[in-house]
Amino acid sequence: ANISKEKKKQDLESERIRNCIEGKFGQGKRRFSLNRVMAKLSHTSQTAIAITFLVMNLSTHLSRVFYAFLCLFFKNKLFSQLDIAESYNSAIYL
Repeated sequence: ANISKEKKKQDLESERIRNCIEGKFGQGKRRFSLNRVMAKLSHTSQTAIAITFLVMNLSTHLSRVFYAFLCLFFKNKLFSQLDIAESYNSAIYL
């Protein structure tokens, strides 16, 4: 009942960190078959888990690079289409 504010704040922060970590494990189980690791040796299991998280990180970075590429591609595309439309409209009125 007599818990200090600092202790409550620390517990809340710890819970937030745990939620993020548990969420990543859940994502690994759902999308990357982390729940299917059934190695007999402990170092083999650790290696499989480490590779799964490596793939998860690579997937995240690849999606960010792809998103940046699409943004740059469509940004340039939109500007070039606007230039074509403006030149077409000015040619009609001449």
